[in-house]
Amino acid sequence: MTVEERLQDVRQKIAAAEKDADRANGSVQLVAVSKTFDADAIRPVIASGQRVFGENRVQESEGKWPQLKAETPDIVLHLIGPLQSNKAANAVALFDVIETIDREKIARAIAEEMKKQAKSPRLYVQVNIGKEPQKAGIEPKETVTFVQFCRDELGLSIEGLMCIPPADDHPGPYFALLRKLGQEAGVERLSMGMSGDFETAISFGATSVRVGSAIFGHR
Repeated sequence: MTVEERLQDVRQKIAAAEKDADRANGSVQLVAVSKTFDADAIRPVIASGQRVFGENRVQESEGKWPQLKAETPDIVLHLIGPLQSNKAANAVALFDVIETIDREKIARAIAEEMKKQAKSPRLYVQVNIGKEPQKAGIEPKETVTFVQFCRDELGLSIEGLMCIPPADDHPGPYFALLRKLGQEAGVERLSMGMSGDFETAISFGATSVRVGSAIFGHR
């Protein structure tokens, strides 16, 4: 299959999963994860109408996305990888959505840069939903308090939560937990589900799914 055919296949599966979950067609946003792929590999996906993309690393993104965004100004770029505080300025400058706020230091750095640059990227808190030591994210039990801190102390508008379930477990219970935390925190958006489990995520209320290999192929 070509990349265009794989993209269409993913779109059809999202639409089917929406229907199976009695959700409105188009209620789930596809974030095409283009990490490690160069601009020439991304352009055919843009040409097929995809406008929302996700990247893991700020530095890699700076090498391709300024030009791609200049060519197609309505691109929406999500940062979905861990963010270091020394990259906060670059992240605010380039990304439209930052999904990986996971600790006070990062939240403060983002708030400071948003004021300096007069920019307002949309913001998500990343939750370490499986409490895995090797993964970034706020602890589930601390999520609601952390969202309140970001809003009340730093003036950040947190619109969603993001998670990556443990690879070897069934993702359903983790998606259910993120939905519950989202309700308790008063956020409207849930970024959950990747190439192997996005249909399950949609059944548990995902508002966006992050799909890479099912579109671009394996790196």
